[in-house]
Amino acid sequence: MTSTQEDQHGARSQRSQEADKPHRRKGEKTYSCDDCGEDFTGKFNLKIQQLIHTGMRPFRCDLCGTSFTKTVNLKRHQLIHSGDKPHSCDLCGKSFTQPGNLKRHQLVHSGVKPYTCDQCGKTFNCSGNLLKHEVTHSGIKAYSCDICGKTFSLLGNRNRHQRIHTANGVYFCDQCGKLFTTDAHLQFHMFTHADERLYKCDLCDKAFKSPRYLRKHHQMHSRKKLYKCSNCEKQSNTDGSSSQPCRHCGGGKDFCCDLCGKTFSHQWNLTIHQRRHTGDKMSFCKECGRGFPTPSELKRHEFIHSGVKKNVCDQCGSSFFTADDLKRHKRVHTGEKPYKCRHCEKCFTQSSSRNLHEGTHGRELQL
Repeated sequence: MTSTQEDQHGARSQRSQEADKPHRRKGEKTYSCDDCGEDFTGKFNLKIQQLIHTGMRPFRCDLCGTSFTKTVNLKRHQLIHSGDKPHSCDLCGKSFTQPGNLKRHQLVHSGVKPYTCDQCGKTFNCSGNLLKHEVTHSGIKAYSCDICGKTFSLLGNRNRHQRIHTANGVYFCDQCGKLFTTDAHLQFHMFTHADERLYKCDLCDKAFKSPRYLRKHHQMHSRKKLYKCSNCEKQSNTDGSSSQPCRHCGGGKDFCCDLCGKTFSHQWNLTIHQRRHTGDKMSFCKECGRGFPTPSELKRHEFIHSGVKKNVCDQCGSSFFTADDLKRHKRVHTGEKPYKCRHCEKCFTQSSSRNLHEGTHGRELQL
């Protein structure tokens, strides 16, 4: 850092310190905190400051149990549960509970990162993120978990970690059994279990389960032109040429398994499938030893051993281990057959049945 930069940095720090000092009228009495020396213009503000030093958090949220030192912090937190986000970004539509959070977010669009780390030169769009980053250079991990002893450089990271150990701090999805350390993460996850896609794009026919996915989709409209694939008729931001094949079907170019001949429209699906042949990177069930190519498939399988079928059909009373199984079952009642054969007009309730049927077309061609 040059001497000019140091002078500017020092001037900013001095102005910041002066701005942080409590504003008081001439002759007004001040109250000083014995622990940190900070001055306050009222006894109530002094008492709140003293609570911070003692670690007491007397203001508790009735919905999730999180506690705070100030009522203003509690009220700000409760906006998370109400879902009220009155402060919206004009550029991308993302909304926030606090105006300060919106201002910090808008720096992302501007690209301005005025706060620079003296150690490594990394830049940040707000001073809080810079302060958190600077702690990582110190190597000091002053916050340790009371239960397992793991240490953290930031208090927030320690608090989030400790929720894993305590039943009160873990948020449990009653649909699939997945655990989350915050209620906000659980609420976002619950959108994945929704049967309906209520959030529809006003620029195309696409619909989404959550407002967050819709906002991300809107950004694609503002950035790139959409093309309709001549093979699967779905829209994407690739033009369908050999250099830019369709994101949904690969432009009709199947990826073939060299071990069994089964074909897939995406390379990733082929990679997952081949794990069943090779046994590479498989996740194994501790109860029965059965292997699965992905952790999510293993988690769905483990519900079978629990014996609990929480997902009940409201039409006939049949119960199922997972929400996906129930969703497939409901097609029996609705008559929905979303999987159409790519060689004839026949439709099926499950993709596996469709794939099995398509194999018969291959045998017919051989004959």
